[in-house]
Amino acid sequence: MNSDKITDKDILFMKKTLALAKRGEGMTSPNPAVGAILVKNEVIVGQGFHKRAGTPHAEVIALLEAGKKAEGSTLYVNLEPCCHYGKTPPCVNRIIQNKIKRVVIGMKDPNPLVNGKGIAALKKAGISVLTGVLETDAKKINEIFCKYITGGLPFVTMKAAITLDGKIASYSGSSRWITGEASRKFVHKLRFIHDAVMVGIGTVLNDDPLLTCRFSGKKEKPISRIIVDSRGRIPLNARVLNPATRHRTIIASTTGLPERKYNALEQKGAEIILTESDNGRVNILKLFTILGQRGICSVFLEGGGTLNSSIINNRLADKLFLFIAPKIIGGKEAPTWVEGKGIEDINAALMCTFSRQKRFGDDIMLEYYFNK
Repeated sequence: MNSDKITDKDILFMKKTLALAKRGEGMTSPNPAVGAILVKNEVIVGQGFHKRAGTPHAEVIALLEAGKKAEGSTLYVNLEPCCHYGKTPPCVNRIIQNKIKRVVIGMKDPNPLVNGKGIAALKKAGISVLTGVLETDAKKINEIFCKYITGGLPFVTMKAAITLDGKIASYSGSSRWITGEASRKFVHKLRFIHDAVMVGIGTVLNDDPLLTCRFSGKKEKPISRIIVDSRGRIPLNARVLNPATRHRTIIASTTGLPERKYNALEQKGAEIILTESDNGRVNILKLFTILGQRGICSVFLEGGGTLNSSIINNRLADKLFLFIAPKIIGGKEAPTWVEGKGIEDINAALMCTFSRQKRFGDDIMLEYYFNK
């Protein structure tokens, strides 16, 4: 229960806190993105954000910057302060030791090791606690962390670039480029905030992509590349198998993968995940369970119609970015972004919830959440 009411100042400083948290987005996995601001007499005396896993938490950085000014101040933080020992000591202890008067929190930490215990410890120490300030925004910043920490499965963001008539390529497979350069730059930004990018073998055979993260303004981030390849068709000279890229490559195949190809891929430095065959294809649900067990918290899916259909049918997709280019391809043999058998009754269609839209030149980007 909140100890006081939300004021306009609380909202103002929480917005600043959320902006700080976003500066660590994409770099903190498996930890959440957290910002912290210390305010005394309506003046910011210390601030910080979590930069990457294993480094000091946002609250600690803010407290160090504030020094003695921290005493009697209000701490704004978008996520409940931790109260357990991990790679760093509990933030709650530092907050209490520095005699913080009031703590304003965006959202409760869903981590079972915390989940209200941090708030309880602060209150027990006599600190006033206000929760739920801009909670919806706080949850969106850490939606990846929230899903992974509570269920162990990666958060899945699906991206598709389509023409006005819903095609992702011509009937011959030609697909470069459907969208413009501005859209493609934004896609690299989206890759940056995820742990891995996933494609089907068709994308590798048609385009031979690097699948790296080239987001300007940030240092190059090593990202896992996951290739779903049920029959082991990936060429050994594919660019994703080039060790010079210094990115982790995972080949997801079935137990029917020939031993010779398995060994050749391992020699190329690839990790191999094998699942039992699901009608000749990789068992997608089992694959994502294994990915979660291996510490991959989020997957940016840039698949074709077959892989997308499998992900959707297994209810694994969480978010969709649909880029629509002002082009018309036509042709009933031209691939669409969701294929497979499809549904028989329109009333069984999977519904999505609209989040936002944005223009990139002549392209339109639509963001949706998949209804579970």
